[in-house]
Amino acid sequence: MNTKITIEGDTKMKNALKVAFATKDMEEINAHFGGAKEFVVYNVSKEGFELSEVIKTDSTEPEDDDKTDYRVRALKGVNIMYSESIGGTAAAKVIRAGIHPMKANDMTRIEDVLKNLVTMINGNPPPWIKNIMQMQTEHDVRQDRWAEGE
Repeated sequence: MNTKITIEGDTKMKNALKVAFATKDMEEINAHFGGAKEFVVYNVSKEGFELSEVIKTDSTEPEDDDKTDYRVRALKGVNIMYSESIGGTAAAKVIRAGIHPMKANDMTRIEDVLKNLVTMINGNPPPWIKNIMQMQTEHDVRQDRWAEGE
């Protein structure tokens, strides 16, 4: 069973990206997607970034395929997911769930990625980032097209 630890804050960032990081220590992107025991999730916007939640995915019960589906379900609502590495099948499932998988280099600090994302958002973000940030509602329309095909 996955556990979500939600962080209560005073601020609600408008048009924030939800960015998850596969991590072993809450400081670096140092876990493989399939072996990640937890993901730390941040809201990222033009104003900056804030911790949103920690998703615990340490489960020994599901089989290999189920573990991937389990992690994808746990990350529902996340826009971008960074990991040390991810297999092709898992990447396809992550993409189908409307999440953009990103591979990080060794020893990449989460805070550095967050600062770079804020700088990029305030500069000239790529079209796919602009599309995500213009979504005003909790409902992610990208998931509708995948639901239709099932």
